[in-house]
Amino acid sequence: MKACRRAVYGALQRYSHGRPGIRLDSCSFRLNRSLRSERMCKELKTRVLRLAAQSSEDLTPQQQQEWTEILTATVKALKAGQVVAVPTDTIYGLACVAQNSAAVRRVYDIKGRNGDKPLAICVGEIQDIYRFCKVSVKEDLLRDLLPGPVTLVLERSSTLNGDLNPFTKLIGVRIPDHPFMRRLCQMCGEPLALTSANISAQTSTVASNEFEDLWPSLDVVVDGGLIGDKSRLGSTVVDLSVCGRYRIIRPGCALSATVQVLEGKYGLLEDPVNQ
Repeated sequence: MKACRRAVYGALQRYSHGRPGIRLDSCSFRLNRSLRSERMCKELKTRVLRLAAQSSEDLTPQQQQEWTEILTATVKALKAGQVVAVPTDTIYGLACVAQNSAAVRRVYDIKGRNGDKPLAICVGEIQDIYRFCKVSVKEDLLRDLLPGPVTLVLERSSTLNGDLNPFTKLIGVRIPDHPFMRRLCQMCGEPLALTSANISAQTSTVASNEFEDLWPSLDVVVDGGLIGDKSRLGSTVVDLSVCGRYRIIRPGCALSATVQVLEGKYGLLEDPVNQ
């Protein structure tokens, strides 16, 4: 309830900002705040679903049932065109079905993100990458880097929604090394547009309470606890769209290991623009 009250208060503050005649102070908010919070939460219909365990392995029967219920509820929200918050192997993210243009626009609105900044997609299996990208590297290379904290930038295929990043022929694709996210993508059967769960240009988040101000705009918040990697760097983003070359777009949290695979094992050369 405390988290919900903070989210509601943040929503009210944003609504009242710049509107003459509307004044929100802490004293008036504290008056009957529990009742108000409950009413607002019901109206906003944001569901905060907490994973009882970090891994899908060795779950008790009750925990397995909880995971199934959370996955089912999240898939239902995504299929209905909603935006959800999810844990990944690096930071918390906002996700929607990438093939749903209206949902993609909502992600930009929620984050206050510049429309010229691309969104990545998230899939559940290596073979899904071939559906939405034109792959110019060996499949073994994909399997050496994914699942993992790496986003591979490849040429997009015509199967992908044309309203997603219409200003570029490239697309970043991820398979997070996170059991919930992988299962979520598999159950959806569609690529998920994925971006960090924060207002654009603000710090990435590693706990669900760090983006409470966004909760009122979301249908589901999946709380997976504190994410182990607290570096907040996000995934390493590497462009592999040019055959035999790679270009680091964002160093992220796995730069050294990624370069070792690309150069040491597969002999790729770094694009001269970064040398």
